[in-house]
Amino acid sequence: MTFRQTGLNTSSHDLPTSPALEAYMATAWAPTPLTDDRRVPGYAAMPGRRDRLSAAFPGERLIVPAGELKVRSNDDDYRFRPHSAYAWLTGLTGEDQPGHVLVLEPAGPEGHEPVLYLRPRSPRGGDSARGGEFYRDRRYGEFWVGRRPDLAEATRLTGLRTEHLDDLDKLLTGPQPATRVLAGVDTALDAATDRPGSPARRADDAALASVLSELRLVKDAWEVEQLQLSVNHTVLGFQDVVRALPAALRHPRGERWIEGIFNLRARAEGNGTGYDTIAASGAHACVLHWIRNDGALDPNALLLLDAGVETDTLYTADITRTLPLSGTFSPAQRQAYDLVLAAQDAGIAALRPGARFRDFHLAAMRVFAEGLADWGVLRIPAEQALAEDSGLYRRYTLCSSGHMLGLDVHDCAKARADTYLDGVLEEGHVLTVEPGLYLQPDDETLPLELRGLGIRLEDDLVITADGARLMSDALPRTAAAVEAWMAELLA
Repeated sequence: MTFRQTGLNTSSHDLPTSPALEAYMATAWAPTPLTDDRRVPGYAAMPGRRDRLSAAFPGERLIVPAGELKVRSNDDDYRFRPHSAYAWLTGLTGEDQPGHVLVLEPAGPEGHEPVLYLRPRSPRGGDSARGGEFYRDRRYGEFWVGRRPDLAEATRLTGLRTEHLDDLDKLLTGPQPATRVLAGVDTALDAATDRPGSPARRADDAALASVLSELRLVKDAWEVEQLQLSVNHTVLGFQDVVRALPAALRHPRGERWIEGIFNLRARAEGNGTGYDTIAASGAHACVLHWIRNDGALDPNALLLLDAGVETDTLYTADITRTLPLSGTFSPAQRQAYDLVLAAQDAGIAALRPGARFRDFHLAAMRVFAEGLADWGVLRIPAEQALAEDSGLYRRYTLCSSGHMLGLDVHDCAKARADTYLDGVLEEGHVLTVEPGLYLQPDDETLPLELRGLGIRLEDDLVITADGARLMSDALPRTAAAVEAWMAELLA
């Protein structure tokens, strides 16, 4: 039994290939090498990252897969994105990475030797090309999905020793060191290291996942630059959306129009969106993860747009604005918007090195509880609503007010609580602050004019030595500034 089946991936409707065609296809191809000076983005940072991981698990083999292709329908796969930990350790972020595996092999007291196991470019000439993968294989063939580096090219790109993916099975055979696998990413790899009689499996894999998340919590300067780039592209996408509002308002599924406009910018400027775009009009904005985006736009309602561009290096922004589709907030809309803005201001003011991660959320929730009590929506004092044995204000806000941001939109999620949720902020953390009010359309505790309003404000910030820098400050936040911004773009 081999680690991964390597036969041709063909379809029942592929045309048969004659021996004559096979022989002809194996001749007369000019060399097309990659340029010698190409390196993965962030190349200089990768050895230090791998060294920090190595130091956490001395003497153990560490296996970090890129992931595998997933079928969308029949013989059509979803677009591939490498696992974030693999990308962080190798700098390889492209769609040519499915099935590849990074192994940190224990190398005595000196730590680990990183080895990249990959599927190299298929040969085109001579007998080795007779199988015809480069033109016959629908999943991996160069003529079907594009070129892959050969082993030498991959070494130049990454600085890593590279081996053919077929040789990984040999590595997992025979006596094995203590091994940890980033599990749940590649089912073939999980099966190979879990198979009966295999000594390769396995120490506490959860600890590897946790450490990989925790090592990514503090961003270096290059990562902050990538995140700022994703924010800048996202700002352009929000501008595109506002300019497209007249056409979207005319379309019976205006939410889809908005989604498409933003996603066009994301694909044009980066890898795509960092997560499914939320384009929620009216009461749809009260659904926290509304991604159906199949509704019309009511010119008297609000549009909640939650979207982020993912860079080619896979870092994503995560920004939300709530916009009046008429161009002007109604009095009730503005009342609710201003409360959300005040909550976000309080949350941002709580960000500084040494503050508890949860402090900014608690600051925002105090503003909500006090505001809801002032409105008469909460029938109890704010202090009582904020008590742990109450929490009644949460009927109208539901979720946390932010999260870490980076290669994943909800970044470093496997980190242990004492380093993240129950930890303290450090310079270099990048996070969102996103309080929201979700006033359900059928909530009889609310006055009629507030029912069906969903408002969220979300910005991306980096913790600095003395506070936090608002990375998304190119987008307006106050109601008046939003109205003026929209008027300028629609003029």
